[in-house]
Amino acid sequence: MAPRPIFTLTHPRACSTAFERLDLVTDIIAPEQVFMTRRDILECSHEPFADAFYLGPELMSDRFKDDAADRGSLGMSCSDTYQTVLDRFAEMQSQRGLEMLLVELCDPIDHDQALTSPQGKRLFIKDMAYYIMQPDGKPTDIAPSVGGRAEPGNPTVLPLAVLGKFHFTFLIRHPRRSIPSYWRCCLPPLSDRNGFPYFLPSEAGYEELVRLFDYLLESGVTDKEHLTVLDADDLLDNPEDMIRLFCERTGIDYSPAMLEWSAEDGQIATEKFAKFDGFHDDCLRTTRLEGRSHAQKVSTVESEDAEWTKKYGPEAQKIIRQTVNDNIPYYEYLKQFTIKA
Repeated sequence: MAPRPIFTLTHPRACSTAFERLDLVTDIIAPEQVFMTRRDILECSHEPFADAFYLGPELMSDRFKDDAADRGSLGMSCSDTYQTVLDRFAEMQSQRGLEMLLVELCDPIDHDQALTSPQGKRLFIKDMAYYIMQPDGKPTDIAPSVGGRAEPGNPTVLPLAVLGKFHFTFLIRHPRRSIPSYWRCCLPPLSDRNGFPYFLPSEAGYEELVRLFDYLLESGVTDKEHLTVLDADDLLDNPEDMIRLFCERTGIDYSPAMLEWSAEDGQIATEKFAKFDGFHDDCLRTTRLEGRSHAQKVSTVESEDAEWTKKYGPEAQKIIRQTVNDNIPYYEYLKQFTIKA
């Protein structure tokens, strides 16, 4: 039976782009960047639901709601619905043609075989959990383009039958590191490039990640025995062993070559990460995934607050601290499930 597409759910600034880059060499390090090295066996899709969430006719975010004239400059599609994204997944993987798309995506029974093709590559998706959920904890209905019917308990816009077609994994990072990093991306000069001129606490992404995590467990899409939750700091401390373990748990053939990328790999990554220009600069400047050369510095609340005040000012520090504190319980909940090499 063909393996299900891998869907890595995360929150902003979790080192996910580096992880992703691994499949670009062969295709993904934005974790994606690691898997971008595996273009021989994997097809990488980088934050595919962002367009539908922020700009499409079924948009749920207010961030660009009043900026219709500028939407085209973001490198995103204003026409994507959630169904067109699903259609694109099937098209990316299958060489059998578009006639199979609706059958594969809408069949609620054969979850493992749907979205795969004996001739095609396995799909690797990295995306934010909050892109498929209403912001601020508001009730979420199934997207109209995907059927629009009510599914009690489902916190997403995608039917359970569709969610069941994916092999879900999770990537997290402590809010004390991800939130200040996201704040920096919402300031010039980066915000001039990425179109995110202000910070939204609702985009922290942890609460949505936990709600979706719990739903996938409760509904049987995944189970505790096969959970794959990766902490970005564990990845940075021990990249080779953590990537090897991730590959074992997802059925990917591991190769040490996944940890480094050529100039061609870098060019492909640049094209893949053109969306949200400026968010992935650090990752794109690298040529390999290396472990830390020294131990992480030990910080305290006082030292963090002082650092954030110095960098961003006292008002920003208060918002950053509140957002960090609000999301630590979600991070710590997911942390208990992380895999260890």
